[in-house]
Amino acid sequence: MPAQKSHIHQIILAALGILVLILGTMIYLYPTSIFPDSCWGFQVLRAMQMGGGFNMAIKPDPADVAKNSAEFLTWWSPGQYLVPYVFKLILGINTGKAAAVTVTLFTLSGLGGFYLLFKKVGFTPLVAAVSVLVIACQQAFIVPYIFYNGGEVLLFGFAGWFLYGCAAIDKPGWKIVVFLLLSGWMGFCCKSSFLWIYGAGCIYLWITLSSGQTTIWGWIKKGFWIGTPAILSLAVIYKFYLSRGATPASGAGSIKLAWETFSFPMAAPILAGFSVDDIMNGLIYHDDTPILNHFWSVLIVVLAAVLSILLVRRIVQKAPDKKYALLLIVFYSVAILFFGYNFLKQAYISYEARHLRLIGLLIIPGVVYLVSQSGIFYKTAFGFICMVIAFFSFRYFVPGYLQNKTVNARGTSGLAQMFIDQPSLNYIMDLDKKNNNALFVFTSPDLGLEINHNRFITLEAIDSDIKIDYDSYVHYGHAGPIFILLPASYMGPKSNIIRKCFPGYTGFKMDMLSNDYVLYSAK
Repeated sequence: MPAQKSHIHQIILAALGILVLILGTMIYLYPTSIFPDSCWGFQVLRAMQMGGGFNMAIKPDPADVAKNSAEFLTWWSPGQYLVPYVFKLILGINTGKAAAVTVTLFTLSGLGGFYLLFKKVGFTPLVAAVSVLVIACQQAFIVPYIFYNGGEVLLFGFAGWFLYGCAAIDKPGWKIVVFLLLSGWMGFCCKSSFLWIYGAGCIYLWITLSSGQTTIWGWIKKGFWIGTPAILSLAVIYKFYLSRGATPASGAGSIKLAWETFSFPMAAPILAGFSVDDIMNGLIYHDDTPILNHFWSVLIVVLAAVLSILLVRRIVQKAPDKKYALLLIVFYSVAILFFGYNFLKQAYISYEARHLRLIGLLIIPGVVYLVSQSGIFYKTAFGFICMVIAFFSFRYFVPGYLQNKTVNARGTSGLAQMFIDQPSLNYIMDLDKKNNNALFVFTSPDLGLEINHNRFITLEAIDSDIKIDYDSYVHYGHAGPIFILLPASYMGPKSNIIRKCFPGYTGFKMDMLSNDYVLYSAK
């Protein structure tokens, strides 16, 4: 029996590897849809391939559409499009298949990295394997197999290895210098929000290396080994990237203190570690119809914050290794301060648990360990909770994958297009082939990825209240024929508003491309 038990973790890991390869094959054959954030990145890649500079978003100039304007895109990190581009070049495949390869490899990398991390910080192979199994049950794990989410999956693939490096280094020297330099650049390339993780990692390393120092000077000397490469790494990132444009943190508004401001990051172990925010369709921020009203959502967040603090306290007390306890305390504390501060000043960071996913990942082995030391009741309850989470993830995956496979349109990018049907997309691509100085106008950023011979403009979708900032929509001038694709629901006031945003064009002709989409064109 002990011999059989020793192989359980290997069986779990092998099963997870096979599962990822199966899912990866499925989305390689029928690639995913794409999140808007990643669309903007691929638009930059398209501009680069057409001769634009590195990371430059090139589009028709609103002041005169006959000209182009260029902007360095600092809002998102470049890895979300650069990594798939590498696979496009090496394998000679389209964007959709390159995204599928990216998701598969980084998912495998993430599972492997966190498994090794959990073992490094004191957990047995079985606890570590069960922990990554629990991670694989979460909806956040399944999302990139429905929507390519760029930086999210890249960060998952890299973060575990970064934390493993932090836990493995136990003395100053050239290794820590090289590690912090390269990991800062690599992590930021994956996702810009890695910077708070990087900062927390530096604090953890400083505390770890300074352990046993009795003087302030001793702490300063140890800090020198960490601070010097970290500052250099951040300076390069700021100089050559962040300083060249706006970021989510730079667009802050006035100070706003609400119940959820600090309680949301405090609740991360529950909200992100057990998919509560995903299952509830977003408690504070939601793309679709919320399940609960704001009052009950905030109440759940506050209760989850209290439970999370108690849970972290219990895990720290019972953790089998001080490394893990310190890791959890440092990253949880930094997350609360970083996100709480940004929520307080209303930076452009949404109240979504995916931003705090790392805390949810770090809490899992601690919970699994506590359950393993408990009685049958707690083990059964925990198993039931994991089955519920897995059920919701399965329910999320199946209709989403079938939608991508059988319903959504596909063009030259290979990506599943949600906001157009196949007949309409075929018509648009045919227009693109027949013209070389046309302007295409869309209300979704993913559709521009199907335009290969002309320029395009992406406008924000108009809400039901039909109120827009006209100055942010209007495009002056004239440059060849214009083709405006709109949902059929826009016919009437919304379509009139869109057409008025192009005062250089008159005499629009309307064509119903299908029951759901209409094309307005003018020469």
